[in-house]
Amino acid sequence: MVLFRQRLGDVLRGRRAELGLTLREVSGVARVSLGYISEIERGQKEASSELLASLCEALAVPLSDVLRDVADAVAVEEAAIAAPEPTPITARTHAGEVVASAA
Repeated sequence: MVLFRQRLGDVLRGRRAELGLTLREVSGVARVSLGYISEIERGQKEASSELLASLCEALAVPLSDVLRDVADAVAVEEAAIAAPEPTPITARTHAGEVVASAA
């Protein structure tokens, strides 16, 4: 199951890492507790729209970019779930004859 809050946390953590910022630095600028930001990045807490706007401002990244990245990550995960891996076909013998079957 794809969880939006987990993908959101991944994107926010990735953006913060790209900028070389620590949780403490983002916490100070966004005026949000360090622990709460950490829980959001780990996908354990939901971010309100106000909090998300504050985090995006602290990261100097448009909210639309973050949401687009999250949507892309969710789409990739959904596609992987929707497209099951093909079942390899193996030959097996049954009473002396070869029968093809899905393994």
